[in-house]
Amino acid sequence: MANPYEVLGVKEGTSKEDIKKAYRELAKKYHPDQYGDNPLKDLAEVKMRELNEAYDTLMKGNGSSNNNSSSNNYSSSNNGSSSNNDYNNNNIYQSIRMDINSGNLPSAEQKLGSMNTKTAEWNFLMGTVHLKKGWHDSAYTFINRACTQEPNNVEYRQSFNQLNNQSSNYRNNYYGRTNNNSGGMGNMCLNLWCADTICECFGGDLISCC
Repeated sequence: MANPYEVLGVKEGTSKEDIKKAYRELAKKYHPDQYGDNPLKDLAEVKMRELNEAYDTLMKGNGSSNNNSSSNNYSSSNNGSSSNNDYNNNNIYQSIRMDINSGNLPSAEQKLGSMNTKTAEWNFLMGTVHLKKGWHDSAYTFINRACTQEPNNVEYRQSFNQLNNQSSNYRNNYYGRTNNNSGGMGNMCLNLWCADTICECFGGDLISCC
């Protein structure tokens, strides 16, 4: 088998998170489903098998030290299962992000509900959906869980910190100026502000003035 690092275009010692990112980018480019009846489809299938082999090898921790050992070669069927599942999930997550950006929350929630594996991305997106619905407490729980699952993910951590800080600051400022009888309006404004924060992380803008 070829050097898996070279196949994925990454350096030896690259983190698993960066390996996943490199694999996903290449999988988007070479996945055979994109080629239909194009004559290049056969070449794309060969390339995809190479990507799957390299990805599985590195994610299982075998690395380049085992590149020359024939015992570490995988069959195409075993290779493709976990890697293609990862690719398919990535496609679903991209679709869910598009739903969230366009405001189609029922579609996003339905797709998330149909998935069995609750990854960090799943929790982050579900938290974003809940936040845009105004369900602040459950949104906080989901996004916090995403950060726990992938503590080095900058997007998750940034969103959680902004959510946490703005919630705290808004409550302090709001309740310092008003009495308890107007708490309902304060909570609604809080939810809108937090939802706008997450929306901006997706490249959108729920409240144009903020």
